[in-house]
Amino acid sequence: MNERRIHQLFEISVLLKGAHALIECIGGIALALISTNSIVHLVNVLTQEELIGQPKDFIATHLLAWSQNFSLATKDFYAYYLLSHGLVKVLLVIGLLKGRLWAYPASLAALGLFIAYQLYRFVDTHGIGLLVLTAFDLVVMVLIWHEYRLVRRHLPVE
Repeated sequence: MNERRIHQLFEISVLLKGAHALIECIGGIALALISTNSIVHLVNVLTQEELIGQPKDFIATHLLAWSQNFSLATKDFYAYYLLSHGLVKVLLVIGLLKGRLWAYPASLAALGLFIAYQLYRFVDTHGIGLLVLTAFDLVVMVLIWHEYRLVRRHLPVE
């Protein structure tokens, strides 16, 4: 694969990370602004018809149970987590797209920490989405490392 194609993949993956970061920020803000009662009400509305037709529907019953056990502390944790995680990624994405040298190692470190946390959570939850996200993050890390090596190679010697 030629360098131009690898650079395009780098840019696309960073843009996807940026889009994901913005969604996390929006989700964190929304979660911070929405009350736990509103969340329970929304889930009730969304699952009511399904539970009338199929009272033992797996997804609807679990979603309803989850919402009813969704505490203020849990809501605040997820709001803070999504917003802080999203903001860190937005800043790193901006740095990478602008070619800031500091952004490459900072992104590698941040993604490494996110991957470690995702794998820790996977051991607890066995959520396949965490493995997919981790695999994508690993690909992004390889592309960032490759791009960082190219950028450093083309820096003027001082």
